[in-house]
Amino acid sequence: MPVPSPLVCAVETLLDKSLVLGYSSIGWYARQPWLPPSPAPGSLAGRTVIVTGASSGLGRATAAGVARLGARVRLIGRTASRLEEAARAIHRSLPNADLVIDECDMSDLDAVRSWCSTVEESIHAVVHSAGVMPPERSESAQGHELALATHVLGPVLMDDLLRPRLREDGDARIVWMSSGGMYSAPLTEELVADPEYRRGEYNGTRAYARTKRLQVVAAQREAELMGADGIVVHAMHPGWADTPGITDSLPRFAAVVKPILRTAEQGADTAVWLVAAPEAAWATGDFWQDRRPRPTDFLPWHHTSWDLADQVWRYCRSAAALDS
Repeated sequence: MPVPSPLVCAVETLLDKSLVLGYSSIGWYARQPWLPPSPAPGSLAGRTVIVTGASSGLGRATAAGVARLGARVRLIGRTASRLEEAARAIHRSLPNADLVIDECDMSDLDAVRSWCSTVEESIHAVVHSAGVMPPERSESAQGHELALATHVLGPVLMDDLLRPRLREDGDARIVWMSSGGMYSAPLTEELVADPEYRRGEYNGTRAYARTKRLQVVAAQREAELMGADGIVVHAMHPGWADTPGITDSLPRFAAVVKPILRTAEQGADTAVWLVAAPEAAWATGDFWQDRRPRPTDFLPWHHTSWDLADQVWRYCRSAAALDS
């Protein structure tokens, strides 16, 4: 990918560090002149893409984006009726979209394992967009904290089980839909010692940010693990998008920033680009926003420790019933 000019780099740094400018629709429009090119029409024809959390918001927008490029899209969600509604919405603008509805609760490891056993086709990409923000601590079917199970454990298990199907594609991608909120939750000894959030007063927003940080760790470790199979793995964040994840879970924040929220399509753009663009396969294990790699730590003293990342990765693999 071409290196941006010093002026562009300076503007990018300003946008990133200001948060409001970079994460909002302001940043989206400001960056348009130097965005890498969009994938060619039909670039995903004949390929299958799995999108979790496809019932609404960023997941639905991602599903529509890859369908527009010709992909066969398997929509994953907890409720079939909501997935059917999402499929109808996509078909209104893309009548010929090839959509498959697959009911699967990403927090339930048994359900993930069962669903993966039914997949017989080669897979080009998996986009992890399923998300929750529980108001109080609750647990999955296997007894894991719900945000951790949904955002990290289920996806880690799915990727491992689908690895043979991804390997068959020859140019496979895994994309983790993280969040800029992960910057507020650096990988500390406290987080690593208590990934299930059993200690202290539970806060749903905090749990969300912690697990979004762990998604970035998972993406980096999967990139190492699966690189030999030709599988590219990236994490990204969508900025502030007008989706239920913000408007329902953070209503006060959403009300304040509503005039400058991105659309779901703008938020999902980088995920679609990472699935389809040739340039996205030139590297692996990066953290992206608006089609450019971004730092994984906002402040210098929050630099992620390799040892802590290794510890929490081993825990996640073990909790997902996988070998470490």
